[in-house]
Amino acid sequence: ECGVWGVIGDGAPIDEFIYNESERIVKAYGNHPSFCMMAYGNEPWGENHTEYLKKFVTHWKNKDARRVYTSGAGWPAIPENDYHNLMEPRIQRWEEGINSVINKEKPETNYDWTDRISSYTKPVVSHEIGQWCVFPDLKEISEYNGVMKARNFEIFRETLENNGMLNLADSFLYASGKLQALCYKSDIEAALRTPGFAGFQLLDLHDFPGQGTALVGILNAFWEKKGYISSDQFKRFCNSSVPLARLDKRVYLNNEEFTARIEMAHFGESVLKDIAPEWKISNDKNEIIFSGKFKTTNIPLGNCFNIGTVTADLSSIIKPCKLTLQVFVDSYSNSWDIWVYPANNDVLNMQKSYRMVTTIDEETGKYLEDGGSVLLTLKKGTLKAEKGGNIVVGFSSIFWNTLWTNGQPPHTLGILCNPKHPIFEEFPTEQYSNWQWWDAMSHSNAIILSSVNPQPEPIVRVIDDWFTNRPLGLIFEAKVGKGKLLVSGIDLSGDLSERPEAGQMLLSISKYISGNHFNPEVEIPLEQVQSLYK
Repeated sequence: ECGVWGVIGDGAPIDEFIYNESERIVKAYGNHPSFCMMAYGNEPWGENHTEYLKKFVTHWKNKDARRVYTSGAGWPAIPENDYHNLMEPRIQRWEEGINSVINKEKPETNYDWTDRISSYTKPVVSHEIGQWCVFPDLKEISEYNGVMKARNFEIFRETLENNGMLNLADSFLYASGKLQALCYKSDIEAALRTPGFAGFQLLDLHDFPGQGTALVGILNAFWEKKGYISSDQFKRFCNSSVPLARLDKRVYLNNEEFTARIEMAHFGESVLKDIAPEWKISNDKNEIIFSGKFKTTNIPLGNCFNIGTVTADLSSIIKPCKLTLQVFVDSYSNSWDIWVYPANNDVLNMQKSYRMVTTIDEETGKYLEDGGSVLLTLKKGTLKAEKGGNIVVGFSSIFWNTLWTNGQPPHTLGILCNPKHPIFEEFPTEQYSNWQWWDAMSHSNAIILSSVNPQPEPIVRVIDDWFTNRPLGLIFEAKVGKGKLLVSGIDLSGDLSERPEAGQMLLSISKYISGNHFNPEVEIPLEQVQSLYK
């Protein structure tokens, strides 16, 4: 493309520049084998940009047939295009916020972009997929020298230190990075699952220091790894050939059967002949629980090639666990996490030893101060704005960045916790957000911990936007009078029959509250807790 992003078609000098620049590009690189597509530039604007680009595309199609042409990156979809480059087919579109696929729809991998591209007669390439952010790597500051100083990172470090969390910087990077990688995997696999899809344009592999600091890269601004995903791990889902699984959901009960339809997207040099794909399901100790083989086959060029179906009876899984499905096709492999919970959830018996409430009334307050145990589970939207109610929490990472997008949600970067904390005994987790946290994040408020005096240490922390670096909590505990209180920013009072993750989390929390490990150290006045909600 001609390196242009702006208003065109109004007769300004830039209109002539685009033609001249395109001539120079073709003269210099016209015979290069990788120069097979061409556009004017990025996201055109102006009242006359469509008519201008119709003429531009027609000009080059008539002049040089060595490549295919489109109007611009992002739009418009004009008849003259050989292919369209559009922003519709991706899991987070501009200004969708928490109404996007990844934030609104329950976790699954059975969707694709057929509905979003079916009206077009030309091939469609998705525009700028990804844009998933990660917390800044403050160690990067020392790599800037001379006139280039990372003043933005220095500000982020200062606010993090002022809020008493500088020691968590590396943990924030790692945990948010794991969530970022999960988001990229979801975006790319959706594209590869789409029948007849022409391709995807990833916004970037490395960070973009401009536009308010867009930390969208799995690599930093120096093209260096950040430590939470390797190139081999990334290539499992972003490659010329990728095994794919269509899952109807990610969370199962052990009275259900697991089913996955396995496909292959193969855009390699030639047909893969006499391939015998295999699969296995293993636990977090890498012990194989189920395994199998598919029939030997030839895999043609293209995508959506059906390999077969994986099925597994989950009744032998008696404890809550994370399992990983892995598929192997020739030298290519890919994997997907699922969670299995016991169907017989005995949470009601557990709740006999404490009270669960959504607000603390006078009677509950007296019960608590007299020595009772209480779980305060806040309904989403009831947290006061100044306590964190104006922070929009979603499952995904931040999209591009909140400064440039005028606060486009979500506003957070996932969770950080200690997986070995006894509260997670019945809710297996890593230290970061994975798919079993989708329900919690979709029904939660992020509590500003510094708005509580004294400030509690959270059991589950929410990683804030690096522009504000507020200490945010999802779950914390406190002594109130003679009693013990657990505060959950996650609404655990809703329809648990439709929310197995919430039911399992409530069971795990109930077991913790009812056991010997529940001994809060920080004492917080009751009125401080009551001031959190509306």
